[in-house]
Amino acid sequence: MKILLIHQYFLEPDDPGGSRFNEMTSVWVDKGHQVTVVCGMLNYVTGKIPLKYQALKYHRSIYRPGLEVLRCYVSPQYNTSFLGRLWAYFSFVWYGLGGTLFKLRKQHYDVILATSPPLFIGIIAWVTSKFKRIPYIFEVRDLWPESAIDTGVLTNPLIIRFAFWFEKFVYRGASSINVLTPAFRDTLIRNKKIDREKIIFIPNACDFNLSDSLLSTFDVAAFRETRGWTGQFVITYVGAHGVANDLIQLVEAAEQLKNSPIRIVLIGDGMQKKMLQQEVEKRKLINLEFIDSMPKRDVMQFILASDAGISVLKKIDTFKTVYSNKTFDYMACKKPVIMVIDGVSRALVEEAQCGVYAEPENVVDIVQKMLQLSQDKNKSDQLGEQGYQFAKKYFDRHVLAEQYVMEIMKRLPRV
Repeated sequence: MKILLIHQYFLEPDDPGGSRFNEMTSVWVDKGHQVTVVCGMLNYVTGKIPLKYQALKYHRSIYRPGLEVLRCYVSPQYNTSFLGRLWAYFSFVWYGLGGTLFKLRKQHYDVILATSPPLFIGIIAWVTSKFKRIPYIFEVRDLWPESAIDTGVLTNPLIIRFAFWFEKFVYRGASSINVLTPAFRDTLIRNKKIDREKIIFIPNACDFNLSDSLLSTFDVAAFRETRGWTGQFVITYVGAHGVANDLIQLVEAAEQLKNSPIRIVLIGDGMQKKMLQQEVEKRKLINLEFIDSMPKRDVMQFILASDAGISVLKKIDTFKTVYSNKTFDYMACKKPVIMVIDGVSRALVEEAQCGVYAEPENVVDIVQKMLQLSQDKNKSDQLGEQGYQFAKKYFDRHVLAEQYVMEIMKRLPRV
């Protein structure tokens, strides 16, 4: 099968960030499928276009036999403001369409797979499907526009009305829709009136190839000693430092824990990182450290050297429908999870018996759960092992990638 994947955030081989489709496409190619990815040039962590792309509008390369990547220009205004981000989205739509309709005009594909956010990639999928006369499958990794409304990013009533109309248009045009959580599936059926038969459910998952390799070879004690973590209970957060993540909760928790052996480590970047660093400096906290984004293998080493992982989002109803991506990395590394997200993420941790839930924006509860884990190392290790076994059974990315491609093939029109 030949798949055209439209994914604005598809990573370079060693880029930090969400690597769901880097891993999925690797499995698909191993199984004999051919994949072409249309994606953006912008590095979404640094907010800059890498030097090798700066004079280009398109760059086409073979990542490995069977996997071709066409990178398209994206405006570097992405991280400057809401309007800057919108401009970046639409610049990708414009150049992405140029890529699929002109740069790839002689290429034949069996199906288009478009993964959001942003929702606007649906324009590329819809137009390309019409020109190439092939179906498109649309993947929902975030409920948009609800998340943008709930976080205060979208406030204009006219724009909100258009956003809901456009969402309906994209869903209606798709031959199938993949969702990443059961709550997304329920919302699409109940609120969006999408036919249940149209929905696929392939969630985020664990990359056990990487974690199992490190679990058997990585020297945790030596790494902790070099970081100055010996004798401390290290709780690590990995991910974006943006409005939605509301990491000020962890700064406030660190302030209450400054006389304890607990250390909080924040790995990643985002619009609020500078503000968070200023808060830590102002409060004179030495038990919270910031680490810049890094390739996934390096991130996994930090998780393995930690005592627990923490997943955090702002306290809004829309986030009750999401799985936190890094939760699966914590589980793959046998680390207990402190889940500061209600809803399906909380239900996942409770079903897997792999951690503790703390109420979002309730710093007293967050501190209490951190102390609870740190005071019973045996229990903490047991929770980590339970999470690993649960994820092995239900969230192995290799297995789910194979299921995904089978679902796609099953839904293609028969020739």
